[in-house]
Amino acid sequence: MTDDALTRPMTHALLADGTTVCIRPVTKADHEQVQGLYEEMSAENLRLRFFSSSRRSAALAADRACAAPHPGYRALLAEATNGIIGLAEYDTGGAGTTAEISIAVADGLHHRGVGTLLIEHLVSAARAEGVTAFTADALSENREVLRLFADLGLRTARRFEGPEVRCTIALDTSDTYFTAVEERGRAADVASLVPLLRPKVVAVVGAGRKPGSVGRAILHHLHTGGFAGRLFAVNPAATAILGVPSHPSVDALPRTPDLAVLAVPAGAVPDTAEECGKAGVRALLVVTAGVDADRARALMAACRSYGMRLVGPNCLGVINTDPALRLDATFAAGHPRPGTAGVAVQSGGVGIALLDGLSRLGIGVSSFASLGDKFDVSGNDMLQWWESDGHTDLALLHLESFGNPRAFSRTARRVTRRMPVLTVDAGRTDAGRRAAASHTAAAATRTMTRGALFTQAGITATRSVGELLETASLLHAQPLPAGSRVAIVTNAGGAGVLAADACAEAGLSLPPPTPELIDDLLAVLPDGAAVGNPVDATAAVTEEQLTGCVDRIMRHNGVDAVLVALVPTAVAEATGDDLVRALTRAPARRTKPIAAIRLEQALPIELLPADGGTVPSYAEPQAAARALAHAARRAAWLARPAGTVPDLEGVETARAHAVVETYLDAHPDGGWLDPRACAELLDCYGIPQSPWAWAETEDDAVLAADGLRGADGRVVMKGHWPGLLHKTAEHAVHLDLRGDSQVRAAFRDLETRFAGLLTGVLLQPLADRGTELFAGVVQDEVFGPLVLFGLGGTATEVLADHAARLAPLTDHDVHDLITAPRCAPLLFGANGARPVDLEGLEQLLLRLSRMASDLPQLAEADFNPVLATPSGVRVLDARVRLLPRMPQDPYLRRLR
Repeated sequence: MTDDALTRPMTHALLADGTTVCIRPVTKADHEQVQGLYEEMSAENLRLRFFSSSRRSAALAADRACAAPHPGYRALLAEATNGIIGLAEYDTGGAGTTAEISIAVADGLHHRGVGTLLIEHLVSAARAEGVTAFTADALSENREVLRLFADLGLRTARRFEGPEVRCTIALDTSDTYFTAVEERGRAADVASLVPLLRPKVVAVVGAGRKPGSVGRAILHHLHTGGFAGRLFAVNPAATAILGVPSHPSVDALPRTPDLAVLAVPAGAVPDTAEECGKAGVRALLVVTAGVDADRARALMAACRSYGMRLVGPNCLGVINTDPALRLDATFAAGHPRPGTAGVAVQSGGVGIALLDGLSRLGIGVSSFASLGDKFDVSGNDMLQWWESDGHTDLALLHLESFGNPRAFSRTARRVTRRMPVLTVDAGRTDAGRRAAASHTAAAATRTMTRGALFTQAGITATRSVGELLETASLLHAQPLPAGSRVAIVTNAGGAGVLAADACAEAGLSLPPPTPELIDDLLAVLPDGAAVGNPVDATAAVTEEQLTGCVDRIMRHNGVDAVLVALVPTAVAEATGDDLVRALTRAPARRTKPIAAIRLEQALPIELLPADGGTVPSYAEPQAAARALAHAARRAAWLARPAGTVPDLEGVETARAHAVVETYLDAHPDGGWLDPRACAELLDCYGIPQSPWAWAETEDDAVLAADGLRGADGRVVMKGHWPGLLHKTAEHAVHLDLRGDSQVRAAFRDLETRFAGLLTGVLLQPLADRGTELFAGVVQDEVFGPLVLFGLGGTATEVLADHAARLAPLTDHDVHDLITAPRCAPLLFGANGARPVDLEGLEQLLLRLSRMASDLPQLAEADFNPVLATPSGVRVLDARVRLLPRMPQDPYLRRLR
């Protein structure tokens, strides 16, 4: 067992009923409580645990769990406010990769997920220590523990031996296990949010007697909004505020609040939170701003100690418009319209804008959370709430940061298959980005990292609040298009041209109408109409004619969506309103999206009432085209099966860990691997490399070159010294060396120019002609490993032709990486050339992804160039930087 394993800090997690518990290693000081855990068990539960009801078993078990740490043994306990409620342990016996496990849960706390949560944490710890399987003996009548093992999501085998059952649990965690953990986490998370978003009793602490205070404004909103539960104020100087009963303290309230709203000065927040916890409050909403680091730690300590979920601090509040609840605990200007959009924001100002916009459009809000400084409740929590609440069909997010992006990504991938998830990509610029040492670090911008997260998770990312509302309106009101083919109909040629330009710029296609469709449209349109794409119906078109035109286009198989650009004129008998009615007649029977563009429209986006629904109307063609493009991308994402992470042959993970550990033992602060160690690490993952040889003297260089020369006899020499990154920029490369004399001259040149630096040279055969590519990975401390791919060579940063995806890569991700850069046509055989080895390229990216996923110490890997030819793919130059980082299990259930 590593030192880290013995000193791993405590973490907090949620039980099935939403209760918070602390999971931590057992210490000597826990002996009395651990023994008490067993002694308080019933005789029957003692018998099921120890196969005997002897009370002496309790002392022996406590002695074992609280003894001095020894190799191969780990004990974890679950601790609630009232003490230890569960314990799980494993023991390998000091050797081997199989461990015996046991578990105990306090009487009265069964069926709340204590044992399952402990086992999950034990699995994570064991896998980090190289344990591959658990074994456990149980009485065959102990159905509860047998069901616990069976429901984990891990492969479990049973062997019956008389009255006992021998269980073997394989720890080769798969997506089945992650899905099971995820589902348990979702249920627990939703249960923990009930006191926050569906409270029966609310208290506002800090509501003032005079107008102007935030607390009073929130109390007013709760009162006038018709909150269906019990409502109290806490103010020692008043008996009633705004007609709401007021009490001097939280513990003086006649009912214990589910939710306490804290609108007190920043200095009073920690003590008030402690008071709430002692009183039994289950959730806090802290609107107070200016909570410094020390007070923040005290606030979180109170929340974790007493099991309170927290929104804020520095936030606008929360809303749940469910008619049976009518909770509006905000200080926004008005109450939002009830509806079906879930909203989570960090910025209160953005929250107000979205509440107003959704209400004005008639979409309305199901629930809302202004997360503020986001100490606890996050966008991930809200997604899981909306997934389960039965009211939300549209999720809108504005998040400036991510606590656990990998957990967020898994949740979003699941939720977005049930409803659209939209976000504003806030913080796209990276003005404070550190000076990048490698090509990979330079390419891995914040925008690219967030873009990879959103793309892989199926999230619709917009660039502004306005674009978010424009897109939400279309997704709320219209069906998804089957593709990106758009037909434009207009009564003014200029408006049609603007719409066509906007569609082309948004990546939509404008297919020309077929001869049959042309004849069909000309039969219903007025004389002078021009049927192309756009269709110019002329200013003389009537409501009936426009309706017939749109209906015929809708029935055409070559069109996925229709945009109608209308301009009010005095030519036709039909008014502008008449023409709009042509779009809103019988939309329920239309299976393709339709949207209007009205250049004279005062508001950027409106939802026009229609038979059985609404039709979005945009003031700008670009807005309509952007919204349709987002809808088309969502449809394509939904139509695509979920990707899988392929199994790879020839991967030597244990050997790779040994290479990393050897380097970090010699370089505790980390650094760049030398060429030999770098090549060995790549070899562990079967990443193809150009043949190479290392030389530290002139004679060694000549011998190495002789062994590497191909048919043309030419080699390349690259100088090396610690810290060298860009060899070409330092003029530390000699190309096209022929014969021993040129090899000697090149070595002497490097030795002279880099005297005191040069530690050796790397020799390789001169590469064949091919496409120079770039592949790399950077380990983002928040997002995890990000794999980048694109055009390589010395100009890779200048051209910036890169795509990125977060590891681990699926088969779909690899395909997207290869096809996304502008250089992709070169790989598929542009201008009659043969395509490169695409399968080999996919394998290289998958193996790079696996290496990054296996090794958290891998800070950066930079393959540039990667030479791709029809006959193969190989890395010509590689650099790898390591840092002393410990692995983090991204799927382990824990609160932030």
